[in-house]
Amino acid sequence: MLHRDSSARLRGSSHASSEQEATVFAMRHYTVAEIAELWKLSDDTVRAIFEHEQGVLVFGDDRSNGRKRRYVTLRIPEDVARRVHERLQRRR
Repeated sequence: MLHRDSSARLRGSSHASSEQEATVFAMRHYTVAEIAELWKLSDDTVRAIFEHEQGVLVFGDDRSNGRKRRYVTLRIPEDVARRVHERLQRRR
């Protein structure tokens, strides 16, 4: 499993970083299909938007190894979805 996040942000000995880790852990994580339904986009579009976004949990192997498609599961934390949504709205 890969976690695309700044390890410096989550690592540390302070009480605040422990609270932050607990908050991120307990936070709602969306599937690609859930975001696609909420935002009225295709799964492929959502995957393209989020697959390299900092903070997204990535499960599986992102190399195809001769297969037709990669087998990767994304879990998108609520704060990441909110951040991306706000960024996309500003582009309008």
